[in-house]
Amino acid sequence: MSRLTITLSEARYRALKEASAQRDKTIGQLIDESLEFYGIKSREDALDLVRRARARSKLTDEQALAEAQQQV
Repeated sequence: MSRLTITLSEARYRALKEASAQRDKTIGQLIDESLEFYGIKSREDALDLVRRARARSKLTDEQALAEAQQQV
């Protein structure tokens, strides 16, 4: 697992520390959950999501592309 250093205000750090204690989680776990909530995924996870959606939709690549273009 990678490490990351961030700069927070003292107030934000205290709030994060309190929230982690209240939820019995580490600060890292709270941050990871927040990133997941905001949809921040690795490229590998995003590609897997697209693969599963395509399999469920039963659309051909051409149909999927046409549908995507209509949505834009």
